[in-house]
Amino acid sequence: MTVGKKNWSGEVTKTSIALDLEEGVFTWDNPKKIAESLKNSAENSLRRKAEPYASAMSMLNFYINRAGNKLGPKQKKILEDAKVELRKAFGR
Repeated sequence: MTVGKKNWSGEVTKTSIALDLEEGVFTWDNPKKIAESLKNSAENSLRRKAEPYASAMSMLNFYINRAGNKLGPKQKKILEDAKVELRKAFGR
């Protein structure tokens, strides 16, 4: 896969071999639904290298960090709230 420096993170999100993500999961407006989807993806993945919680949280953090300024304040809040919901879903 040859991807320019500028687009590598988007390509990683689309083609990650660690988790099979639901289409548009990071654009949803329900933090609990995002967390549940990430949890399910992490628990069902046979390719992840870490525990399900770590894999799910890493993917969420990766997306937030790489989106940077392109992520609007409303969606950033939703994704930050999804972190809280993800911790709850995993009992942490």
